[in-house]
Amino acid sequence: MKPYPLQFLGEENEYTAYRDAAVVILPVPWEGGISYMPGTSRGPDAMLKASGYLEFYDEQSGSEPHRCGIATVAMPRMPENPGDLAALVFETARDLLDADKFTIMAGGDHSITTGYARALLEKHGTLSVIQLDAHADLRDTFEDSPFSHACTMRRIRELTPHTLQLGIRSMSREEADLVKAESIPLFTMPDIRSGRMDLEKALAALPGPVFITLDVDVFDWSVIRATGTPEPGGMLWDEMLTILHRIFSTCRVSGMDVVELIGSDSDPHAAFAAAKLIYKCIAFQTESAVMRGELPGWPESPAGPLFRIHS
Repeated sequence: MKPYPLQFLGEENEYTAYRDAAVVILPVPWEGGISYMPGTSRGPDAMLKASGYLEFYDEQSGSEPHRCGIATVAMPRMPENPGDLAALVFETARDLLDADKFTIMAGGDHSITTGYARALLEKHGTLSVIQLDAHADLRDTFEDSPFSHACTMRRIRELTPHTLQLGIRSMSREEADLVKAESIPLFTMPDIRSGRMDLEKALAALPGPVFITLDVDVFDWSVIRATGTPEPGGMLWDEMLTILHRIFSTCRVSGMDVVELIGSDSDPHAAFAAAKLIYKCIAFQTESAVMRGELPGWPESPAGPLFRIHS
């Protein structure tokens, strides 16, 4: 794989060789599926630039997750057609999965997700998908396109019925009817904050490996504002980390993406938050791999969980 011009965690990170890396960041600078504010094609570079200001040390685990190796690689090319993009993401993700790389795809708008999910399904034979998002994304088409970011979970559910949607606070009547008709597990922010969501039960119902797709508009504007389709009332930082840690510690996560960040010079804080979120997820995944014995040479194995989550 060809290295990307920008490396996650910056030039001072010596653990970026693709051959030795356990984790790969795949930037996909695409906004061919947007419906509101542009700028998601600049999101990956914004995240990567901001990541150079992160500390390598994770104070909660007492470890340096970057030592597992984090390589940032380039897409072979960026096509113009949404259908071609889905095929190219599929092929690229398949190659990374064949090389046993835990891949985090950095978007780009949410329409990039389907190709990666298809590659994971092909590799594992079964797949569950957890979506963290402000929007249900269950439209069959939007603005005459089945490739819109508003259709991502509809396309995902054509691949697998095993989905879980968290943080939703915007959907159409048609989407709401579909959720009811198909008994789709979906929890709104009021569900989460009122205690109506039983996350343990929802996670236990998901079979096989899990793919996490995280749209940054799931966050409250106090965390991330620079996103193409913002919605008020989203998750706070600690709420998100608690949920993500529970997912990584409960499920076998096989891949993830972080999408819909707008690269904005006027809001650099959003890119930093997105970059730190990715690094936290690498810490979660590394911890899970250590506990499963998959990183036997890990020099900073944490003695306990990164976060002690209380019910």
